[in-house]
Amino acid sequence: MTTRVHAVEGLMIETADGPRLLGSKCGGCGATYFPRDSVCHNPECDAPAMADVNFGPTGKIWSCAIQNYQPPAPVITEEPYRPYAMGMIDLDDGLRVMGRIDVDDPMSAQVGGDVELVVGRLGADADGNDVVTWMFRPV
Repeated sequence: MTTRVHAVEGLMIETADGPRLLGSKCGGCGATYFPRDSVCHNPECDAPAMADVNFGPTGKIWSCAIQNYQPPAPVITEEPYRPYAMGMIDLDDGLRVMGRIDVDDPMSAQVGGDVELVVGRLGADADGNDVVTWMFRPV
């Protein structure tokens, strides 16, 4: 049986309601941070009070591009390499984050399109485990 491992631990969780990104929000100015941070970096914030929050699951594609060439290690990709869509996503709860867009045709990812946060496979590690991370799927 294949085991699923997160590409980077501590950036997301899988809940009964779906995946969520682990971030922070300042109680003083409302600034959002991903990954989690213990300090607000807004120089105009005079009342930083950071709280851990989970971001997701829905948003819109703010910008997107196609990853036409295989990224170098340590990035994990399938063999043979297939281009994929990357997007800057505005989540409905205030975070703007980059992630892969889970579509069969990278050209189909459209700015302004609605997306949901999902867990997707990047490839396999040296032990044969499925390496997974957050992605966004059009809805």
